[in-house]
Formats: sequence, structure tokens, C-alpha cells
Amino acid sequence: MSTSPVCRALAALWLCLLSTVALSQTWPHEQGQLTLDKTPGRVVTLNWAATEALLLLGVTPVGVADKSGYATWVREPALPDQVPNVGTRVAPSLEAIAELKPDLIVTSSEMAPAADLLQQIAPTYVISVYKQGVEPFERAKTMLLTLGDMFDREDRAEAILADIDATLAEQRRRLAAHGADQCPVALVSFMDDRHVRIFAPNGLYQTALDGLGLKNLWPKEGNYWGFSTVGLEAIAPYPSGRIVVLEPTVTGLSENLADSPFWTYLPAVQRNQVYQIEPVWPFGAVFPVKRLAILLTDALIAGGADNVR
Repeated sequence: MSTSPVCRALAALWLCLLSTVALSQTWPHEQGQLTLDKTPGRVVTLNWAATEALLLLGVTPVGVADKSGYATWVREPALPDQVPNVGTRVAPSLEAIAELKPDLIVTSSEMAPAADLLQQIAPTYVISVYKQGVEPFERAKTMLLTLGDMFDREDRAEAILADIDATLAEQRRRLAAHGADQCPVALVSFMDDRHVRIFAPNGLYQTALDGLGLKNLWPKEGNYWGFSTVGLEAIAPYPSGRIVVLEPTVTGLSENLADSPFWTYLPAVQRNQVYQIEPVWPFGAVFPVKRLAILLTDALIAGGADNVR
């Protein structure tokens, strides 16, 4: 019995629909679910953690938020110069995003008020590495693995995480071989010559310290970003540790600290156990853990600085 043209057309349509459904994938996120029927080709990122994760996967965004600050604070992986800026992380330009015609937007819950507007431009994946009750490195791993799945780069995501584990193990061996793993460390970023952000056990940096076998001098929980803002005098009750200063530092800091009793009387300063390292973005995804591990190990092995620059 021959099949009518109408039946053949309906069968072809049905097969097409089945094929589309089979190709579609869905991922849960903080604002619902994201469904894609093909691998994204044009993605816009609205925070540096997402930008970093995609660059690690070998995916260059077509637009990013706060492009100019990325090179100062994040540095690695490098962001190509030609990537356009779409405004700030807290107030991106919806018009600039729409002009880029993305087929995926990656953002965090800070942009929740604009989530519906972003969704009208392109499918939007919302994930927050930094949020109350969240362990940042684990959430950053989730983001990396999920993006790896979306972009058909699962193997690369797994390789990145394996490389971080191997780096931590290697730097831990280096520290132990030089006897540089015994004293606690305080990781600080100067706000001015009297106050610092001191990075707490609940922050991203703690993953690097744990992997290196180092004790965090600061024992108190910080905010959900993983730090507390304190005066220099707050470090004094912990005399056994070393101080690691993260760049960038404020202009004239070295001169001001040289005349500061709050700084010069700290035991670590008097023992010349102050170390300064290049910037490591404390609110990033997984890569800052590797970057911090290498820079911190190199600095602790090389010895203390005469002054903070």
C-alpha cells in the first residue's frame, strides 16, 4: 500500500521534532532552567568569574562586563583585546548586549532584577560563585563543568581541574622541601595605610592554602565574599604568622607604612616576614587557586620583602 503525500509530510515533521528534542539539553540554574538546542556560538559574560571560566575552556566571549578592570585584577587567563565591553558588572548595557546578538548570557544573582530583560535578549544562565552558604571553589567547579557541558568541552573542564590539583600538590612539595610550610600566613589586600581586607577561611583563597598545607593566620569567618575589613592592629594578636600582601596597592603606601606604628610594630614586619605578590582575583572561579598557589609558594621560598611597595 502506498503512503499518501500528507502522511509522508507528517512523518517527516515528526522525525524533525524528535531530532530537535533529542538535541536539546536542559540545565538548572538559580533563576530556573536553561534549555539549548545547539552549542552556543556567541556568549556574553557579565562577571569576571564567568569570563575566566569560558576563557579556560577555550571559548572567547563576544562581550564582557568591566573589561578594563579584568587585566588589572584578574590577569589570567588573558582576555583578548578585541572583546567589546558591555558596561559594568553591576549595570551592564542591555542595548550593548543586544547589539552583539548572543545566543547565551552568563551572569550571577546580583543581576536578578534584570534577569527577565536579559532572557528577552538570549537564553541566560545564572550561577553565583559567591553567595551566602555557598562554598566558592565547589560552586566554581560546578560552573566550569556545566559550561564545559554546554560547549561540548567536558574533557577540557576535567583536565583543568586535574591540573589545579596537580599544581597544588607540586607547590606543596616545594614548600615542604624548603621548610616554608611551617608558619601560618595572613593574606591581605590594603584598603589604605590603616586598613586591610584579610581573607578568611570561608573564602576562595582557603582552597589554595589547604592544598598547600598552609594554615590561615586569620581564624574568623568573613562575609560571603570570604574576607573581613580590619585595622592593622587586629593582626597583632597573632604574632607567629607571616603577612602576604596582594597587589595592587594604593599610591604612597610604602612611605606611609614606614611611619606607621600600627605596621612597624607587627611581629611579622619586625621579623621581615612580609611578602608581596601580584594580583590574584579573590572573587573568581577556579583559576585563582592555581595562580595563588604558584605566586605564594615562589614568594615564601624567596623570602620576605624589606617593605611593601
